[in-house]
Amino acid sequence: MSNSKRTKKKPFWERGYLAHGYWLGKQRVGTVKLGPKGEWDGVYRWQAGNHAGEAASLVEAKRAVESAVLVGARQLPLF
Repeated sequence: MSNSKRTKKKPFWERGYLAHGYWLGKQRVGTVKLGPKGEWDGVYRWQAGNHAGEAASLVEAKRAVESAVLVGARQLPLF
């Protein structure tokens, strides 16, 4: 009999170049993207699974991704 607990993976944000990724283990479950540098229009575009949208701030976009992931949306792998 083992006393070890099963640890549940917690999603986390990772900052990238012109994008932020929301990861669950090694699977990306959502993204927030910015436009090209110098051409950025001030809109944050987010996607989580088949849910997508736009937000005026990074905080709002991240919150939208987190809520979409909680609902159960998953992003399909690109490759």
